[in-house]
Amino acid sequence: MKNRLHYFIYRSLLLFLLTVLTTHSIYAQHVRLGNDKMNIEIGLNFGPTFFLGDLGGHRGYGTTFIKDLNIPLTKLMKGAFLSIHPNEWLGFRLAAQYTYLAGEDKIIVTDGRPESFRKSRNLDFRSDVWEAYTAVEIFPLMMLNKNNEDYQPLLRPYVFAGVGLFHFNPQGSLTDQNGNKTWHYLHPLHTEGEGFPEYPNRPNYSLTQINIPMGAGLKYLLTDNMNVGIELLYRKTFTDYIDDVSTTYIDPSLFNKYLPAADANIALQIHDKSSGTLTRTDPGFQRGNPKNNDAYFSFLFKLGIKIGGNRGGENSPRSANQMRCPARF
Repeated sequence: MKNRLHYFIYRSLLLFLLTVLTTHSIYAQHVRLGNDKMNIEIGLNFGPTFFLGDLGGHRGYGTTFIKDLNIPLTKLMKGAFLSIHPNEWLGFRLAAQYTYLAGEDKIIVTDGRPESFRKSRNLDFRSDVWEAYTAVEIFPLMMLNKNNEDYQPLLRPYVFAGVGLFHFNPQGSLTDQNGNKTWHYLHPLHTEGEGFPEYPNRPNYSLTQINIPMGAGLKYLLTDNMNVGIELLYRKTFTDYIDDVSTTYIDPSLFNKYLPAADANIALQIHDKSSGTLTRTDPGFQRGNPKNNDAYFSFLFKLGIKIGGNRGGENSPRSANQMRCPARF
């Protein structure tokens, strides 16, 4: 079922892009009615993605941003976008993309300080992440110079924010005595008692949730119809369970009480994989930090193609630059 869903999304996105490309001339005529500055842009983006959650990190107490990034767990994000620009300083974006997130305690480098407990916790996770969002783009320099027709820079900074949906499904690993690793979906195992009557404040978490994408970027106009750019895309989420770790250890006997035998056996092993001497895994001891929700962010490289509106001519940025009188000889 999962593979069919992924195939359907890929095929739908490809068909959408092909349809837009093959019919761009018709759409261009419509968006130009009464406004030569309006254009439609489609493009691709890709780049590294980083997870910010309970697992992994570096020396010292855990933090919520760059200090606790684990570079070896960097994953690639790829996607596509469509932007409608009614003028040069405002845009409305629709984007869909796929990435992959991971976290792992055992890669923490420790010298016996507070991170020792996180390292001995020895948990890990991985998850595919599918997301789609809409956002508003603001080009501040273009907005400040919107009445200056001679202001047509090739490099244009922008900021954006919006709202989106993302789907995740975390897996955790078990390694047998022979070193063979197997991965298991964590949501049906209720590793922290989510949905158990004994923990009424821990409802089952949803695998599809809202996020808030926001960030900033730089766009460079290669030609009148093509641009490249770089972008920082951060996602604020409203869940602490992307990595399936949030609160405290629970009474392990509850797994046999509420789960099928096979799931209970896996849950008993995977909810507590502590190693070493600095363990504190009795029921009620801290397993994660519920005060900070999980988040993730990406550094993107973007390629955009204009398919509507002003596609060149005397009012285009490059034409304007070429026709402008030289400032010096």
